[in-house]
Amino acid sequence: MITIRLSAGDVGRIRFALSPVWEAVTSVRALSNNTARSVHGPWLQKVRPVIEGDDLTLLRALIPSYGYIPDFLTPAPPRRSTSFESGLAAIAATPHDLVVDELGRLHHDTPHPMLPDLITRPAKALGLITTALETYWQRAIEPDWRRMRSLLQEDLAFRLDELASGGIERLFRNLHPSISYSSDRIEINRPFCCDGEPMTGQGVLLVPCVFTWPAGLAVTGAPHVPTITYPPRGLGRLWEDRQDTTDSPLADLVGRTRAAIVSHLDLPMSTTHLAHQLGLSAPTLSVHLTILRNAGVVTSRRDGRAVLYHRTPLGHQLLTAATLKTPA
Repeated sequence: MITIRLSAGDVGRIRFALSPVWEAVTSVRALSNNTARSVHGPWLQKVRPVIEGDDLTLLRALIPSYGYIPDFLTPAPPRRSTSFESGLAAIAATPHDLVVDELGRLHHDTPHPMLPDLITRPAKALGLITTALETYWQRAIEPDWRRMRSLLQEDLAFRLDELASGGIERLFRNLHPSISYSSDRIEINRPFCCDGEPMTGQGVLLVPCVFTWPAGLAVTGAPHVPTITYPPRGLGRLWEDRQDTTDSPLADLVGRTRAAIVSHLDLPMSTTHLAHQLGLSAPTLSVHLTILRNAGVVTSRRDGRAVLYHRTPLGHQLLTAATLKTPA
């Protein structure tokens, strides 16, 4: 059982964030713990031919298929949404004594012939690690990052709505079956514990993470900010192929372009993202989105400076009905 004890100040500093660096790190473990038939199967089949090399060998040494991962590889995002580059910079700025300590613990738990040299030369280790992560990110994660980010943003919107509707208790009650909350603690039913009980006074960071599945949860302890990483809602939709609506009844009803828009909005997308996916100009797309929104087929919400569009239940019903074959 992992216990995160909460002071009164900690409760007021519970926050959410998403992190592209966390996705890169946890996806290395997912390479070992998933199969072609698993949730991440389509991603595995796509990336495995392009990621093998010395960089991945190093990352596998640092991120074994089970057990401890050095916490400095997953720095706490300072804001709700950060870039991969800022996360990489945070790793590069890790104090050398912390690198030595955490790599030493990793080598104790999961010995690997590459680790002793990294432990004796932490400055060189940080350079090698950040270079390897950057190469891996470009090959394995960046091509799909927009879609992953859309799923994560959808989860954040749901969690914040839960918080607004039912407070902290409702938020944690629905976050994950292994988590329970009382006024002064969060308890996580896990078969192993982090190194040192998470410290109070720093708040708690909640990070939805695509590649946390199938492990379910990850917890970061002292001296880092207490952090709970959990799988986002709707993960099963992430790698699904979109329905071809070209010759569907929906296309006959609303036109091929608007039918394609409805099909793409299974996850929230900005106008820029959707325009890129469909090869449309932003002004043309905005006209279509306005019509679909007025008809109740799509909805929108603001996320920072961006407006995200998402298919409504009505839009889903129309799309589903359009896939049914009409008897001859």
